[in-house]
Amino acid sequence: MHLLNTSSLKLKTFLTTIPPYAILSHTWDEDEVSFDDINKPHAATLRGYEKIKLSCTQAVLDGYEWIWIDTCCIDKKSSAELSEAINSMYMWYWDAEICYAYLSDVPGRKFVEARWFTRGWTLQELLAPTVVEFYTRDPVWRRIGTKLSLACEIECATEIQKTYLLDRRTIQQACVGEKFSWASKRITTRSEDIAYCLLGLVGVNMPLLYGEGAKAFHRLQLEIIKENTDHTIFAWEEPSIFWGMLAPTPLWFIIQHNEKLHRIDSLPRDLPFEMTNLGLRITLPSIELDGRVVLALLSCRTSKKARVGIHLTHIRDDIYARVPHSHIFFNSS
Repeated sequence: MHLLNTSSLKLKTFLTTIPPYAILSHTWDEDEVSFDDINKPHAATLRGYEKIKLSCTQAVLDGYEWIWIDTCCIDKKSSAELSEAINSMYMWYWDAEICYAYLSDVPGRKFVEARWFTRGWTLQELLAPTVVEFYTRDPVWRRIGTKLSLACEIECATEIQKTYLLDRRTIQQACVGEKFSWASKRITTRSEDIAYCLLGLVGVNMPLLYGEGAKAFHRLQLEIIKENTDHTIFAWEEPSIFWGMLAPTPLWFIIQHNEKLHRIDSLPRDLPFEMTNLGLRITLPSIELDGRVVLALLSCRTSKKARVGIHLTHIRDDIYARVPHSHIFFNSS
């Protein structure tokens, strides 16, 4: 792990014992300071240098000798180092003593409308650290609050329940579908990154394959179901075309009517299911509807106690496909 000295702005590599460090969260702009740039004289002329200098100054004031900043603390020329960093990033933010979230477009726009709340990578940067302090360019560097003091506003901006913001330990209780819904309205520059930015949040470690595009999210879901029987991974908005059981993007996990997903602990969820060359092999209770369509019931419900079901049509033998439908919820009352 490379850390930047907050006084000298020089990088140092730590292989074993990691000292206490601060960490920066921000959105990328043009002319960021890279790993190769940071120790060269021209670094100070780059646009991204200002937030590095300001966050280092703040870290010194807070008593931290070291800081981690993604732009300059990862050697992105090394694919192995980049893969390790992305797979480790959630824990690096988790282990940080404090996180400075720099909102470069505030006060030009409202706090809850900051670009920071729309990016994929900043999701884990919001949730993983215990302490997140928000700073704005007003005109240079001004503290506007913390994750705790602004929890209500953040909940409004992100649709992430305040419980998860106030106590990060509760995040492990969130189901897969809910975690995916948190990313459903976020964007990344590279299409693969909408999957890679979720690795730590869902507890998956997998190699990076830039160039695979949307297949990255499919591969992420395959890794999850290898070790997880959480049915909420199938609880996404039903498509306008016939589809399989795995969603192509987190966008399909936008939950209707501000509902939240929950696993049903009273039902057996340990029945194995697996992906085969024909699709997902899974056993689900079902209700026959009209014609060839059945409602397959998942072991999950909404916050209003509505059971979640998905509509399937019979193709042949024991093979079914998801069919277009207006909603996925089934009220069992």
